[in-house]
Parts: sequence; structure tokens; C-alpha cells
Amino acid sequence: QVQLVESGGGLVQPGGSLRLSCAASGIAGSINDMGWYRQAPGKQRELVAAMASGGTTNYADSVKGRFTISRDHAKNTVYLQMNSLKPEDTAVYYCHVLYRFRSYWGQGTQVTVSS
Repeated sequence: QVQLVESGGGLVQPGGSLRLSCAASGIAGSINDMGWYRQAPGKQRELVAAMASGGTTNYADSVKGRFTISRDHAKNTVYLQMNSLKPEDTAVYYCHVLYRFRSYWGQGTQVTVSS
């Protein structure tokens, strides 16, 4: 059974940085896509960043130049380095994995950007 365990969320001041991690277990073979979504109160869940198995990346316009996604294929882990954080980045961040053409979600980790 595929399980995703996220870590790295928390409270940070505007302009600060955080690094999220998501480790996938129960994997046999290659993961297609790994990525991060977020959902702020009263808003729909939105894509933040994703990386395909071949390395192609996709970022939301709002985070381009500030966030960087990376993967460790050997560890089935995806990271999200978030720099120059803004209050509007406040949300619950969810790890997403596309594996054997099925979607799996993490439990979510809260990121709060506030002074």
C-alpha cells in the first residue's frame, strides 16, 4: 500500500524559507509524477509544483523564481524548497504522487507565513 509522509511545515516570517519533504513507501518500480499542491482556507486546491520522472518541472506562476522542486529517485522522496515566502503562501501543502497511473495524497502539512 502506498503511503506518503510529509514533513517540514511550520510558521515562518515573510521573506523566510522552509523546505518540505515527502517520502513515499510501498513503491515497487518507478513513480511517474511527484509534486505539491496547496489549499488555503476558502479556496480550491491548486498545483504548486510538480516533477515528472524524466525531470520536467511545472510551477504555478505565483511561485516561479521562489520555489524549487526536486526529487531523490532512490529514496522515492520529493522536496519543495520555498524561499522569499509571502503571507499569501499560507496554506496546507499536500504531497501528490502519480504511481501506476493512480493518484495518492499525503495528509497535508500546514505552512503559515506571518509576522
